[in-house]
Amino acid sequence: MQSDKSDDASHIILPLVNKTEENVVFPLVLNVISRFWGEEIPTEEIEKRARNYGNFKGTVFIEGLEIIEKKLNLSFVVYRGSLSDLKKRVHQGFPVVVVLPGIGDTVQFATIVCGYDANEHRVITYVPEPDSYGAIPEYKFEDEWSQDDFFSILIFPKDMKDIFKNDVFEFEKSNRIYLETERLKIHGKLQESIDLLNSIINNDLLNKENATTISTANPQILCLLAGILNEQNDEKCIPLYERIIKINPKFYLAYRGLGNYYLKNKNYQLSKEYYTKAIEINPIRFGPIYKNLGIVLSELGDNEAAKGSFKTYLKNVPNAPDRDNILQFLDA
Repeated sequence: MQSDKSDDASHIILPLVNKTEENVVFPLVLNVISRFWGEEIPTEEIEKRARNYGNFKGTVFIEGLEIIEKKLNLSFVVYRGSLSDLKKRVHQGFPVVVVLPGIGDTVQFATIVCGYDANEHRVITYVPEPDSYGAIPEYKFEDEWSQDDFFSILIFPKDMKDIFKNDVFEFEKSNRIYLETERLKIHGKLQESIDLLNSIINNDLLNKENATTISTANPQILCLLAGILNEQNDEKCIPLYERIIKINPKFYLAYRGLGNYYLKNKNYQLSKEYYTKAIEINPIRFGPIYKNLGIVLSELGDNEAAKGSFKTYLKNVPNAPDRDNILQFLDA
């Protein structure tokens, strides 16, 4: 455990881990933090769990966190963070995993906050390159982080848990349930996922004293349920997305989800409105949204605007699998 501290800056020195060690059940960020705490990576357990996911393209975070919890001398908390919390953790010597908006064809990605510079008002993030790190202006970091509702993971040695005994971690329980249910969804257990999420939400509604801090106000839980219902073209996803937007008006995935739902149901005007709102929140996040917007604009008869949207799609996703088809449309 190493860190550099001064009155104006604090920077935790993290181990350099090769990008090739990224794994579907044990992403690079978990690998880095495990090594930071002096733990040996349980390769056999990782390989065993990874076999359950075949060609799945993504990360199953709960698998890696369970490995950390069961195979290493570490524990974790998944919660809704804040800038003040990040600064506090870094000052204590704890790096924090956060989820930020992706670019290209990536919806989101995880990185590690390992420092901050109070003088320049920048958040320092881990970069898996020698003598490198990110330095993001605080206002920009907070704006982007808010789009995923400040999703945070704090990993720490089990014998240090008393340090946090007086701390309150917002959505600690429901965010873990969110990750566990996400795994069910990946395995195709959709009805089981729906039943579990509905039971959690309904139980919290009955326990009104805690409802605002558990799941009914947690965009992660609500968006996962809405997304599953959306995939089934179930209109019950609409009020869930709308509730998310009321809770967090910058929650990008809710606007994108409504855009997708209305596109499938050929309500092109509403689809356009929600895609446009998502793009206003973050114009460089998830390039394929521009393809969907292009389809919507084409259906509305605005071919010039549609072509502009398709061009932006190809600019953001230059290796898009449907690139040739899009180019044919643009040349027509």
